[in-house]
Amino acid sequence: MEQKPLQGKIAVVAGSTRGAGRGIAVSLGEAGATVYCTGRSVNGSPSDLNRSETIQETAELVTAAGGIGIPVQTDHTSPEQVAALFDRLRTEQDGRLDILVNNIWGGEKLIEWGKTFWEHSLPSGLLVQERAVKAHLITSYYGAPLMIANKSGLIIEVTDGIDYRYRGNLFYSLAKISPIHIAESLAEELRPHGVTALAVTPGFLRSEEMLEHFGVSEANWQDAVHSGKDQAEHFGQSETPRFVGRGIAALAADPAVLEKTGKVLPSWDLSDEYGFIDIDGRKPHWGRYAKEHGFL
Repeated sequence: MEQKPLQGKIAVVAGSTRGAGRGIAVSLGEAGATVYCTGRSVNGSPSDLNRSETIQETAELVTAAGGIGIPVQTDHTSPEQVAALFDRLRTEQDGRLDILVNNIWGGEKLIEWGKTFWEHSLPSGLLVQERAVKAHLITSYYGAPLMIANKSGLIIEVTDGIDYRYRGNLFYSLAKISPIHIAESLAEELRPHGVTALAVTPGFLRSEEMLEHFGVSEANWQDAVHSGKDQAEHFGQSETPRFVGRGIAALAADPAVLEKTGKVLPSWDLSDEYGFIDIDGRKPHWGRYAKEHGFL
């Protein structure tokens, strides 16, 4: 049997409880990787988002896809917990870390759309930065030294968007633009050590929460396109979380990935370059659609 491209590779997907993080973790597993699935929600103890998904479920999906899934409850805003996570890799994997995906978000209930920054809750706006910016910095701070020691590795900053334009809310914009600059800066400092840093964005993500918003499941999601709900007309161009996951798996398997360091890469361009499709057999191209409709 042909070896899977990431067989024997060790990955950490920080923020893999649901959404893009889960899709990325499972796609890395599909390619054969051992994936440490981290987040706050575990069986019997959800995070403050109070959703049903857990990191144990994600780890089981990783294993079912062909990899090895290992759940590790971690609050990535805690330096102590993040340090302990990578100490565990030093023990269990002899210090090996090939892929680190920073996907921590946790801002679903914090952004107050339609409000100016001075009308917005300041505590909520700052908590978004704590989770979506500070947590990424903490995780790379403790994870990068393992890669530097091995003179190889790939760090992915997951974000929303490919540029620095305003995203409809100051606190949201800052939280999503910052990972792009984090990737650019990491690339400069890690390049001499053979370590790659990139930012990657999905298109219109058909996450668990978005499916719930439209009142559909993955099986009948296209029923929502004509529902009249906000953004429904664009939902037909949505992609599953596995689409961006397969893009990241392709990057991780690319021996020339260091040539891309510092870039921000969207799922649709990765699909064009590496030739993968979504798990529903489609090949969505949010970039082309968004340009046609004047909002990219």
